[in-house]
Amino acid sequence: MERTRLLTSFQDFGLADPISRALKEENYVTPTPIQSQTIPLVLAARDVVGIAQTGTGKTAAFALPILHRILEHRIKPQPKACRVLVLSPTRELSGQILESFNAYGRHMRLTSALAIGGVPMGRQVRSVMQGVEVMVATPGRLLDLVQSNGLKLGNVEFLVLDEADRMLDMGFINDIRKIVSKLPVRRQTLFFSATMPKDIADLADQMLRDPARVAVTPVASTADRITQRIVQVDHSAKAAFLAQLLQHEPVDRALVFTRTKHGADKVVKGLARAGISADAIHGNKSQNHRERVLAAFRSGQIRTLVATDIAARGIDVDGISHVVNFDLPNVPETYVHRIGRTARAGADGIAISLVAGGEEMSYLRDIEKLIRIALSREDRRTPGQREAVPAASQHRGPRSAPRVHGTRANDGAPGSKGPRRRRRPGGNNGAPQTNRHEGNRHEPMRPSSSSHGGGKAEGMQGVAFLHRESRPNTRPNRTQRPR
Repeated sequence: MERTRLLTSFQDFGLADPISRALKEENYVTPTPIQSQTIPLVLAARDVVGIAQTGTGKTAAFALPILHRILEHRIKPQPKACRVLVLSPTRELSGQILESFNAYGRHMRLTSALAIGGVPMGRQVRSVMQGVEVMVATPGRLLDLVQSNGLKLGNVEFLVLDEADRMLDMGFINDIRKIVSKLPVRRQTLFFSATMPKDIADLADQMLRDPARVAVTPVASTADRITQRIVQVDHSAKAAFLAQLLQHEPVDRALVFTRTKHGADKVVKGLARAGISADAIHGNKSQNHRERVLAAFRSGQIRTLVATDIAARGIDVDGISHVVNFDLPNVPETYVHRIGRTARAGADGIAISLVAGGEEMSYLRDIEKLIRIALSREDRRTPGQREAVPAASQHRGPRSAPRVHGTRANDGAPGSKGPRRRRRPGGNNGAPQTNRHEGNRHEPMRPSSSSHGGGKAEGMQGVAFLHRESRPNTRPNRTQRPR
């Protein structure tokens, strides 16, 4: 862990005057812990791995020192090139990062561009035609620009990976490696993430040169000002309980998480039936829709927003009083990300998770193991439903049993193949029938089947196997021809 002297004012960093003026206009006075530790390291040209919870000011921690270094050595960017490349997992987060760069660099005439999916690429190609100082992009669209010769990465001096763990979760690892392979070897690389799984640490070791590690909170910690609750409910009653919760809790703004896009839309429809206005953002929504919904959520026109984990990475909204896990995440670190959307800027927050079924209970155990906290639980399940789950599993058992052991287990015995093979010619020969009885001594009613007209119903399973074994039964006929 890198030891740095903590600075208590942005003036202590010695940032350039245009940046300091912008910070005053933004009312930035005291840096957060991640900022006070990271900014001096970036100013000293060190590679950095920064670990901090969502909402702790990671963007300013890398944007401010990068802008200062750009001003120290200000040169005109090459055409179709950029000096700073920032990669983030989602469109919303990329847009907010670019807004932060433009806000901090408003007095330095910063040139910047945004490259994200969901919008026409032609406009983005034109925006980098003359070259820009800062490019913020999602990995997929950036590769599209590079492959179409709309962008060249040979002049990148600063590489920033924000929310690196989420980019790996979303499957961007190969895209990131392709991008890095096109960058100059001599560059400054910064990793920022809310959590640091082992895979991220291994990737950082491969891409960074002697990185300084900055962690202001433990990897698995949750904010102290968040009240966390677990409510066990019946799966079918989740939607009704969510509506009741939003109606009775003192909600200022509520962010509801679902695991799937379809689930988010379904929750919005259920809340609408209960008279609660809500909207959803996820990958299937257009960029214009997502921006419009986020603006309404920030302004308070929409008090309840339903989102998937990927889309929620770009939600940087103060005043979220409640985070509700409608579906508990199957990755424990994702739980830390989700509830970090509340209790920002010194405010209190409430995180409520609805848990239904044994699968989500196993997710809950993994979460409690990660955060090392036994969360308080409230059981709202109906007694009838609690008894119905084991009963249903017992009912399914006997139904599936005959499929497994019935005639296959017994008739498939080594001694039964021969009798089945000899049964086809057995109508005129009594010996094969005798052997068949010996091969099935455990069935008391079988001996009576030697008489015509008896045992027809009980032999139905045997008939099915006789039909299936019709081809192998030709072997005895071939052996009888020489006779």
